[in-house]
Amino acid sequence: MKPVHTSFIEAVKPVKDGSTIMVGGFGLCGIPENLILALVETGVKDLTVISNNCGVDEWGLGLLLKNKQIKKMIGSYVGENKEFERQVLSGEIDVELLPQGTLAEKIRAGGAGIPAFYTPAGVGTPIAMGKETRTFDGKEYLLEEALVADVSLVRAWKADYMGNLIYNKTARNFSPMIAAAGKVTIAEVEELHETGKLNPNMIHTPSVYVQSLIVGEQQKRIERLTVQK
Repeated sequence: MKPVHTSFIEAVKPVKDGSTIMVGGFGLCGIPENLILALVETGVKDLTVISNNCGVDEWGLGLLLKNKQIKKMIGSYVGENKEFERQVLSGEIDVELLPQGTLAEKIRAGGAGIPAFYTPAGVGTPIAMGKETRTFDGKEYLLEEALVADVSLVRAWKADYMGNLIYNKTARNFSPMIAAAGKVTIAEVEELHETGKLNPNMIHTPSVYVQSLIVGEQQKRIERLTVQK
C-alpha cells in the first residue's frame, strides 16, 4: 500500500531547491497539473526540469517558468511558450534541446539502468558538438547518456492503492518512462481503486516505480483551440 496524500503541497515535499525533476505530459496532455501548481506555491527554485516541452505561458510548466523557478530545461519542443523564448534569448535559462526520440530513449534508458546508448539522430548537426561518435557497419552514431531524476511527477487516469497506474489513451505519452526514471515518483490520479480491481493486463506503470499517490481533479485545458469559422 502506497501513501495517499491529501495535500498537493505535502505531496511535492521531496522536490527541493536545485532538484532535477521529470514531468510527464505532451503539451498540456497528461500533465500533473495540480502537482505543478503545488510547486509554484512552494516557491522551490533552481530546478532542472526534464519534460517534452515547457507548457504554455499561463498553464503547466509555463507557470514555473514565469515564476523563475526553472534554472535548466531539457526537452524537445519550445514552440508554444513566448516567455520561454524570451528567457532563452535573454540568457535567463539554460536549455538543452534534443530530438524527441532521443529524449524519450534517454529517459527510458535511465529507468532501465542503461547508462548510455548510440543513436544516429543528430549526427552532423549542432546536437553532436562535444559528443563521442562511433561508426557501426559504416554508419556514424552519437553516444547519448541516460537521464534520471531526483523526483518524477506523472498523471494517471486510474490507480490502485498499491500504486499500479493506468493512463488514458494519448495522455500516457512520456509518463511510463518518466515514472521509471525517477528516484522518487509521485502520481497524481483521477481515480483511485481498491487493489485487485484493475485489470492487470492493462497496467502501464507497475507499483514498484511509484512511491506515493494523490487524487486530483483535472481542468484539462486545451493547448490550442481550433474551431470552424
